Amino acid sequence: MHSVDLHIPADHPAFAGHFPGQPLLPGVSLLAEVLEAALDDPALAMLIGTTPRIASAKFLAPVRPGARLTLRLDAGARGLRFEVREGERLAATGQFEAARGSSAGPPQADPHPFGGSTDVASGRGAP
Repeated sequence: MHSVDLHIPADHPAFAGHFPGQPLLPGVSLLAEVLEAALDDPALAMLIGTTPRIASAKFLAPVRPGARLTLRLDAGARGLRFEVREGERLAATGQFEAARGSSAGPPQADPHPFGGSTDVASGRGAP
């Protein structure tokens, strides 16, 4: 299991307008933080590839300005499970998995930049 400590600053731009008077971090921003932490670890980045997809996500408690979070990332056969905790309180859980056809490592150049495609079954180029 991989663990990352994360501080959400009170002036994080995602709080602007996201419930004036009762600011909370949008779920998409929290998922972005989890994904960034996973991609910063080479082994986890290899697991989810270059275009991971969200298999599941549950937001269980609000994340407020100034929150100090612990991200727990656990590689498994079905992808990368995650938990987001603020102290003992569970704020979010979910799982990322590699998108079909996703490859690990940096994006590769298109082998047919000027048209055409590759016949997947035979590996031969098609016009």
